[in-house]
Amino acid sequence: MHHHGYLWTGPKERFDQEALRRPPHPEPPPAGSRPELIQRYREVAAEFPTVDLPPLETAYWLIKPRSLVRGTWDEAKEAAAWLGERLAEYASRFASERERDPPHLARLVNTAAAQLHSGADVSYGFYLERPSFLSLAVVTCSPNRSNLELACPVA
Repeated sequence: MHHHGYLWTGPKERFDQEALRRPPHPEPPPAGSRPELIQRYREVAAEFPTVDLPPLETAYWLIKPRSLVRGTWDEAKEAAAWLGERLAEYASRFASERERDPPHLARLVNTAAAQLHSGADVSYGFYLERPSFLSLAVVTCSPNRSNLELACPVA
């Protein structure tokens, strides 16, 4: 078991493009569906695996391009330390003063370490000075317990 780190920051309106953040339905629209529905399905099916937007389900980071992996760690505490470094790096830009609080950030890192050690994924999101958003995720790999079918992007 190992862990991959992901970071995305960008405009909130781009983050809100949920159709590109969820995998396409396993079945395409039935024959005879409206052309715009078929076209939208094709767009999402083509773009979801490659778009850099954070997926709604954290495990789906594993199907994204390997170039989006910001780090790989064998130990949960190392992955959590990376999260802590990113939190410290961005904390001054957090829109919420409460989220900038060092004891709060330390609790997030400690919680992440415990979750990762148990084999779970971790995903945090923060509003930055408006209208930006920061998404941080660490995904457990080989296997990912929330979706066993997803292959490691780095193997």
